[in-house]
Amino acid sequence: MSDLTPYESRLKRAGLRLTAQRRVILRILTEHDDHPDATEIHRRAVERDPRISLATVYRTLKVLEETGTVDRHAFGDGPARFEQADRDHHDHLIDVDTGAVVEFSSPRIEELQREIARELGYEIVHHRLELYGRKLKA
Repeated sequence: MSDLTPYESRLKRAGLRLTAQRRVILRILTEHDDHPDATEIHRRAVERDPRISLATVYRTLKVLEETGTVDRHAFGDGPARFEQADRDHHDHLIDVDTGAVVEFSSPRIEELQREIARELGYEIVHHRLELYGRKLKA
């Protein structure tokens, strides 16, 4: 079992068999840094194995989300999108025209959030920041 990735180990602990199809889905999630939705993950998966069903993608994503392996994002009105959960903290800027998701980190924003929480008598235990915008015309 030592050749299993952390994702594979979590699936196995959750009682799911590590089928070749699920391994393809896991590879897609670890090989890309974007925020694909289930349909895009399925599209990429069938390029590698045409037998992979959309239902298998959804079931696998559900277990990965339940085990804290992937984060599910609902950006605006679009479909849920997914990314690896074990990445460093970052925030998102969503292009409202293209749907592109831009990751960014800002120590100033993080400190301002902590400062605001303290002023209101709170300690932040978790947060997500999503900004929605349009590219500026040059």
